[in-house]
Amino acid sequence: MGSLLDSWAVQRRVIGALLMREVLTRYGRHNIGFLWLFAEPMMFTLGVTALWSALRTVHGSGLPIVAFAVTGYSSVLLWRNMPARCIKALEPNLALMNHRNVKVLDVYLARLLLEAGGATISFVVLCVVFASLDWMRGPQDLLKVAVAWGLLAWFGAALAILVGAASEQSDLIEKLWHPISYLLFPLSGAAFLVDAAPLGAQHLLLLIPMVNGIEMLRDGYFGSQLRAHYDVTYLVAWALGLSLLGMAKLRLLSRTVTPE
Repeated sequence: MGSLLDSWAVQRRVIGALLMREVLTRYGRHNIGFLWLFAEPMMFTLGVTALWSALRTVHGSGLPIVAFAVTGYSSVLLWRNMPARCIKALEPNLALMNHRNVKVLDVYLARLLLEAGGATISFVVLCVVFASLDWMRGPQDLLKVAVAWGLLAWFGAALAILVGAASEQSDLIEKLWHPISYLLFPLSGAAFLVDAAPLGAQHLLLLIPMVNGIEMLRDGYFGSQLRAHYDVTYLVAWALGLSLLGMAKLRLLSRTVTPE
């Protein structure tokens, strides 16, 4: 047990140091610095919310458009940005591999924690601010919202590790991910409710794992105001499967890494 605790202390310090390095590298020390960590996703979400509100976007229900946009687009930022940050993440950090305690997984974990933390803070701040302005209400089931958010974060992190590890071995991954992520956005459930789709299409939409997570999150947020459709077991299976594939790919990659 003592050895395990010592290893955990070392791991915590390594990831903490990598986190600080990522913050300084990405945001610098000038202007608002690390505040961009959550200010950037907030600006994107605010822009989408304003656009949807101005256009009176039809989303298949009578739900408030502000709350609908915040829950939808914040969720997209959570799972979509993590793979983008892990693609080719190892190349600028190869020099760190000379340190015995720094592993390939640590580089990915630091970026994933930073991205997930920024999206989470942005989501919470927007909900609190909009609720205080009476633009949206608070969640009806906070625990379900938290669980759904955690599952989406797990899915995004697992996908990010797999995509990131694969990108180190093929440049094609980097070129394909960006158009794929844009194509997945309208299918992710952020801009529609499954219940508004035809019955035949509902089953097809629920095959997309992110749709289940966003439907669960909105079920926790809006409760009886909507009829949600989702399968938690299906989303967990996807996250677990991607995790296993990602760790296997990462193990193969670790054997071929040559520190600078």
